[in-house]
Amino acid sequence: QAHVAESGGGLVQAGRSLNLTCVVSGAFSRLQSIGWYRQGPGSQRDAVVTIPRGALPFFAESVEGRFTVKGRFTISIDYTDNSITLHMHMNVVKPEDTGLYICNARFFGQSPSDFWGQGTQVTVSA
Repeated sequence: QAHVAESGGGLVQAGRSLNLTCVVSGAFSRLQSIGWYRQGPGSQRDAVVTIPRGALPFFAESVEGRFTVKGRFTISIDYTDNSITLHMHMNVVKPEDTGLYICNARFFGQSPSDFWGQGTQVTVSA
């Protein structure tokens, strides 16, 4: 079992920055990946970033735990023995970044395999 919780969304003007946080708590021996998804109004849930097990500093000491995706979003990761915190810093946000940002933790060899948070709404005004 895992618990996933997001925070940090809100209304922001285009061109500004916003920080989202996802905390995953539980046991991680079967953790496959964690990531952020975005769901726009009336649209499907699309992956923003998926971080595989091997890239998590929790499992790979050589990984710094900070990298950039999509050129504008920066990911950093903090962890303890029973929690992983995924920070996503969104730079120069655009109206098309608007949506419900949902965090996911996926596990292998167990059912259910996917755990989702409730999501945090990001609205970017022009």
